[in-house]
Amino acid sequence: MRRGRRLAAGVGLAALALAACGKKAPPVAPEMRAPQTITDLTAAVRESAIELTWSPPGRRMDRTRLRDLELTRIFRVEDAGTGEPRSAMLVDGMVRGYAEIATIRAADPAPAVAQGARILYTDRRDLAYGRRYTYVLVAGDSHGRIGPPSPRVSVTYVAAAEAPGDVVAEAGEREVRLRWRAPARLLDGGAAPETLTYEVLRAPSPDAAATPLTRTPPGQLALTDRNVENDHTYYYAIRALRVEGATTVYSAASPRVAATPRDVTPPSSPTTLAAIPSEGAVRLSWGASPESDVAGYVIYRATESGAFERIGTTRAPATTFLDRGVTRGTYRYAVTAEDTAARPNESRRSNEVRVTVP
Repeated sequence: MRRGRRLAAGVGLAALALAACGKKAPPVAPEMRAPQTITDLTAAVRESAIELTWSPPGRRMDRTRLRDLELTRIFRVEDAGTGEPRSAMLVDGMVRGYAEIATIRAADPAPAVAQGARILYTDRRDLAYGRRYTYVLVAGDSHGRIGPPSPRVSVTYVAAAEAPGDVVAEAGEREVRLRWRAPARLLDGGAAPETLTYEVLRAPSPDAAATPLTRTPPGQLALTDRNVENDHTYYYAIRALRVEGATTVYSAASPRVAATPRDVTPPSSPTTLAAIPSEGAVRLSWGASPESDVAGYVIYRATESGAFERIGTTRAPATTFLDRGVTRGTYRYAVTAEDTAARPNESRRSNEVRVTVP
């Protein structure tokens, strides 16, 4: 009996061991659990600093979702700009030969700032004109696992131009005409080159961020924005761009100016105005103006030798009007069309008719 019990117990343990082995997943190498490489690092010189932007990784090296991103470490190396920048090799969580200049925490990115899905960091640390700065980023999770270095990004720190001046915005119909003065100097005191290009920024309201709209060809100091709607106010600023080799240097933006495009085209005049007098009244009718934005018509009346006065209106599509309560005498009539603009445009007068009320 005892022997049978021992045999059954042994069989059960073997079965459990086999079942456990069947459920166990193959081990994952620690480096495959590290965050993926940051692939979209960019760098640009803006005014007196170098701005870095990137998107935090959302997955690990094994392509599983990364839910515990802890930090991003920023490394920098400086050189004279000759030859290839120093290679980026990760050793014990550091990039060999590079200096760590910042650690950005995912929970609180200060001194970096979040801009939608991207992070912006501004480097002002010991920058010298004419030097090349190369940046590499690595991301780490809450377990201390560090992902591979990002691709290197290099910029040469050169002086930006002063902000463009005397910006003028003139509104037209569905357009805003912009012009500005080129900056004379660079921030290091040197003369600004004539080959500067300009970036036009636009915002839909005074407190909204201004975003890039377009760039001009080198040296162009005017631009017309036709991607606008009438009766909406737009806010513009201009900044100068200096290009040196592979580096683009952005000036500060000019002060904002505002412009409100307006519909200034009046409708066509009504046609074939006719009048039928009767005792104490005159009935008018006319041909409609063909434009689709006609809001209504304005009726004018004058005595035989007097000036025209506005006596009434109709809403489109009505093209008749009854002038009541007129006394005996001779009268002249004319009609105009008005459109739907915020500041309505009025057409020229129709043909004039003369009637005598009995």
